[in-house]
Amino acid sequence: MEPMLLLYALLLWILFFPFAIVNAGLREKVWTPRFGDHAGHVLSTLIFLAVLLLAVYAFLRYVDVSYTTTDLWLLGVLWLVLTVLFEFGFGHYVMGHSWDTLLHDYNLLAGRVWMLIPLAWLLAPPVIGWLLGR
Repeated sequence: MEPMLLLYALLLWILFFPFAIVNAGLREKVWTPRFGDHAGHVLSTLIFLAVLLLAVYAFLRYVDVSYTTTDLWLLGVLWLVLTVLFEFGFGHYVMGHSWDTLLHDYNLLAGRVWMLIPLAWLLAPPVIGWLLGR
């Protein structure tokens, strides 16, 4: 993988911090009070998912660095690992959430769909790259 591709990929992931904060604020202040906890969670996740997919599409479409299918899988793994480490590390050690609380958002059987986000970080690069014919 070219170093510039890795740098751009890290920058894209970091640029999601402000959006994630705004999205969480909207979930807590607007969606959940208006639609309830479950619907607020689902709506917030779907909004994040849509923006993530659009950002990865734009990144792969317009980045001026060559990459291979292997590079795309490596980007997906990188983004997945960074996301899970951030979710659990920041959530537990900075925000003080219990491990049970953090794991709850990953429980599909409880109707929690947040797991779609790490899954999208993993699969979006190779799938969108394939759709773009690269």
